Amino acid sequence: MTPNSSVVVERSRVLRRRGLSRSSPRPQGSWGVPWLYLAPALVVLGGLLVYPIYQLGLISFFQYTQAQVSGGEPTTFEGFGNYSALFSDSQFWQVLVATVVFAGACVVSTLAVGCALAVLLTRVRAVPRLVLMLAALGAWATPAVTGSTVWLLLFDPDFGPVNRILGLGDHSWTYGRLSAFFLVLLEVVWCSFPFVMVTVYAGIRAVPSEVLEAAALDGASQWRIWRSILTPMLRPILTVVTIQSVIWDFKVFTQIYVMTNGGGIAGQNLVLNVYAYQQAFASSKYSLGSAIGVVMLLMLLAVTLVYLRLLRRQGEEL
Repeated sequence: MTPNSSVVVERSRVLRRRGLSRSSPRPQGSWGVPWLYLAPALVVLGGLLVYPIYQLGLISFFQYTQAQVSGGEPTTFEGFGNYSALFSDSQFWQVLVATVVFAGACVVSTLAVGCALAVLLTRVRAVPRLVLMLAALGAWATPAVTGSTVWLLLFDPDFGPVNRILGLGDHSWTYGRLSAFFLVLLEVVWCSFPFVMVTVYAGIRAVPSEVLEAAALDGASQWRIWRSILTPMLRPILTVVTIQSVIWDFKVFTQIYVMTNGGGIAGQNLVLNVYAYQQAFASSKYSLGSAIGVVMLLMLLAVTLVYLRLLRRQGEEL
């Protein structure tokens, strides 16, 4: 045995005698210290998130209408009856397909606009960058009701400047199904892209400038730099903004409700959130509206978990 190895062995013996070796168990009672620090946040989350979800799921298993709310009839347990009625309703499936397509278009458009403007911010000077940032943050800070009302005024068939500029006369953007969805999509992208832009811009600034300069010297175009260099390096950030955009756009309510007057003509512009609101409050079918809410929650959880699992399989750390 060499002198160095004997020193190591003797040191490990001393540590074991003192109870400080790496293999020694953690002192009793120390496992609860992290949870003690997390307790205030867990209490807040439990009150604001867990308990409402519990109540939502509980109501979805009962017959709960205005008659039960007023006390005229007793509350009865329906089991999966509300879900059976929901899944057998053809309008629910039409609204579900419309919601998925509309949310997907909003997510793709928001990411495209936000990422493009984030790259633009790295290319302009300080003053234009400041103006763009302030304008974007102003759009982000505008309440959804206010923004929706402003967009309706801009596209108003009688007084809106957009129809006059485009020469469309008294064309009503909210009358047709596709044009109404397109108008709402523009407003959703307008109020959502600043989050993507600011987040991706911060990520680009964290990328070493030497990497980008080397790619430019090698003759790589801006699109090639984005696709081959920035996208792999920004994948964790892009994952966060994508998941956030999916959640926000899938549960859009205010823009649809305000801009299409509650879902459009004959419900042609309904999405799941507005459909749940109509069932729960307009029709006083609170249990059916709760069932729609539970379905939306499970769908969003499934999409998020699948996306994160695919990234983990690719070896990405979030």
